Amino acid sequence: MGRITRFEEIEAWQDARTLANMVYRVAQQTALSRDFGLKDQITRAAVSVMANIAEGFGRNRNTEFTHYLRIASGSCAEVCSHLYIALDSGKIEKSDFDSIREQADKTGRKITALSRYLKSLANQGQVKELPAEYTTNE
Repeated sequence: MGRITRFEEIEAWQDARTLANMVYRVAQQTALSRDFGLKDQITRAAVSVMANIAEGFGRNRNTEFTHYLRIASGSCAEVCSHLYIALDSGKIEKSDFDSIREQADKTGRKITALSRYLKSLANQGQVKELPAEYTTNE
């Protein structure tokens, strides 16, 4: 159990940051760089994952944090969907697809675990609002 005082300490956010960096690398170094629409969509979705985790944490309320975690989870799925388009159209290699997909899955699992933890606290009546510092099992 660890005390989290900044969003940067949240493992799900750290994984989302890795995901965004992987997406940006592929978007800049592959044929995806020339598909401006798809490149824009996939990079925005990847950035949205980490941004929504940070924004939800900054709201300091369990219910709002959980809401933003749902949005982050949806953005993770959006990244995966765009990956299929990039793969199917030959814009990225299968190895890039596999590594980014694996990171997106890992990130999604962490987001889900954090969301379930926050919901369990609320269901137990332990936390209605998150103070500036709170404890998590991650």
